[in-house]
Amino acid sequence: MTVMKKPIRCVVYTRKSSEEGLEQEFNSLDAQREAGEAYIHSQKHEGWSLLPNHYDDGGISGGTMDRPGLQQLLTDVKADRIDVVVVYKVDRLSRSLGDFAQIIDLFDKHGVSFVSVTQQFNTTSSMGRLTLNILLSFAQFEREVTGERIRDKIALSKKKGMWMGGYVPLGYDVASRKLVPNEPETELVRRIFNRFIRLGSTTLLCKELSDQGFRSKQRRGRDGRLSGGHPFNKTTLYKILNNRIYLGEIRHKDKWYPGEHQAIIDQDLWDKAHGIMAKDKTQRAADGRRQTPAPLKGLIYGPDGKAMTPTHTKRGDKRYRYYVTHTANKRGHEECPVRMVRAGDLEGSCLTRSRPSSGTPPLSSAPGRRQPPWTMASPKRRYAKDSSPSRRSGITSTTRSRPGSCNSSSKRSGWSQRASTSTCEPTASTAWCWI
Repeated sequence: MTVMKKPIRCVVYTRKSSEEGLEQEFNSLDAQREAGEAYIHSQKHEGWSLLPNHYDDGGISGGTMDRPGLQQLLTDVKADRIDVVVVYKVDRLSRSLGDFAQIIDLFDKHGVSFVSVTQQFNTTSSMGRLTLNILLSFAQFEREVTGERIRDKIALSKKKGMWMGGYVPLGYDVASRKLVPNEPETELVRRIFNRFIRLGSTTLLCKELSDQGFRSKQRRGRDGRLSGGHPFNKTTLYKILNNRIYLGEIRHKDKWYPGEHQAIIDQDLWDKAHGIMAKDKTQRAADGRRQTPAPLKGLIYGPDGKAMTPTHTKRGDKRYRYYVTHTANKRGHEECPVRMVRAGDLEGSCLTRSRPSSGTPPLSSAPGRRQPPWTMASPKRRYAKDSSPSRRSGITSTTRSRPGSCNSSSKRSGWSQRASTSTCEPTASTAWCWI
């Protein structure tokens, strides 16, 4: 009576560190897979059977575990779907001694054997494990030496002013591995510097660029996806204003070197812009608030305890202004009960409450002392309820303040500097806000 052997389920794992040559009809991954499949067929008499699953990682370093093919292989190992893993060489599975030890432990835990086509060893014996560790140590050493050579080459190339890749900045394109000016974008970069010098505020500059329809640079990634093309924000503008590439320089770590590419702006324009940025940020923010039609900016807080942001929409020639909470702005309007508030309702309510009522004494009896525009019972933070004329918003016209701390704000925004103690009855449209 012939006893049938239980089939041994085998798979082949392949990897290549670089993407070079992967576009060929028969590449390195195909060669590794062919060698692995041939080895499995040679062991057919032992009951080895090739599974159709493919576990391939092209263009990914062996020094990391973050590989789609490897992660799928480990998932199938944990699900007990594999008996033998075949690779062309040991370093195809990993070039890190620590990572490889974790993988082998997982294989042993689930009874999975590991086979290298070109390197014969038995991991069940102490000598076999020693041989495997020696091979992996050399593989890790080779990876680290290669990395050092690449880093040294990049450092020397950048010291010579060569462009070594990365995100292409606004104002340039890449041709023959060199930065070349993009004329329409160079005009936009110069416009950003000149208008910042004129306005002195990135907030006002963002608004102006958005109204005029300017967008950030659009880039296409390796996967073909487009990124960028969004309205400018303050972070993007600060990156542009602080990027010395526009002076014709190349950066390596924290040092800048003369570059091979053409400068877009001159040193005089750079110095003027950075002279403005060297001013006190608080003063520049105050200057921007004074010119921006949002007098409550930085003074009102939503239920999440964070400052509300002014925004607007346009329908035809009309502009509709709102204040939006931080949570609604970052996570979506469904995440915040307050969402947006009409600016006119909120500002009108605050203006009405800041005016003195008849027979109400000022907040302070000290002679000659300026009064804050809004009342406050205690210098500490507290919760308050208020009601808004807008049922749709459910926000309150409350602000955070300290006695004597809002003088400059009230003077700049044009609010009355005399205040009175006002009370409000909570209604159905009441919301909690910080004061």
